[in-house]
Amino acid sequence: MRLSVLASGSTGNAIYIENDEHTFLVDAGFSAKKLEGLMNGIDRSLKQVDGIFVTHEHSDHIKGIGVVARKYGIPIYANEKTWQAMDGHVGTIPLEQRFQFDMETVKSFGSLDVQSFAVSHDAVDPMFYIFHENGRKAVVITDTGYVSDRMKGFIRGADAFVFESNHDVSMLQMGRYPWSIKRRILSDVGHVSNEDAAVAISEVVEQKETRIYLSHLSKDNNMKDLARMSVSQTLETCGIRTGEFIHLYDTDAEKPTELITV
Repeated sequence: MRLSVLASGSTGNAIYIENDEHTFLVDAGFSAKKLEGLMNGIDRSLKQVDGIFVTHEHSDHIKGIGVVARKYGIPIYANEKTWQAMDGHVGTIPLEQRFQFDMETVKSFGSLDVQSFAVSHDAVDPMFYIFHENGRKAVVITDTGYVSDRMKGFIRGADAFVFESNHDVSMLQMGRYPWSIKRRILSDVGHVSNEDAAVAISEVVEQKETRIYLSHLSKDNNMKDLARMSVSQTLETCGIRTGEFIHLYDTDAEKPTELITV
């Protein structure tokens, strides 16, 4: 498998994953024009995409779904409640491009198995995805208020994680957001902080080469260096030193990460 975080942040999210047979996106939270530019940044095109897996109906994850589906004829996969929530926000998607992907099930695309799992976020039925091929495992989990033991069971032992590290708690508490928004972000259906992400990561990584992409950073309440430092320091207090077999990588709201082999 090969993976790139095309872009990730408060304003939009899209992750690219491919193998020798198929090419997929997880979410399409940007305009079609922006997505094509991001794909060009890794020498790929939306014309190659075989499907888009939708995590939930928030605009920073589905903004481009409708236009991309219609323009390129790409199949869209989402669970029933997410389809219902998206209707009216993505325009008409032809019936032959609408596929249901139920919670906690697996769909196979040749040698690539795609597994869905539930998270805790303030959407109607949010779920994320695990990609399996030839004993390798890549996990995407970018919007959840906390990481439950059940989630950890699904994602444990991955070779690559696209993991939410949304905010620094102090920055959020001292920042300009109204208290209602702060309370939502800090809740069990909000977003995971840098420190909470690190604690969860410490409980799911194994002693092997593992790439962790810190994603969905808040534009107002986090910074790349701060997220990386906070996660690294918290991991170290949990007995895990980064740089040995656990490697942390930044993601960006405007440009893709290098396309790497998982």
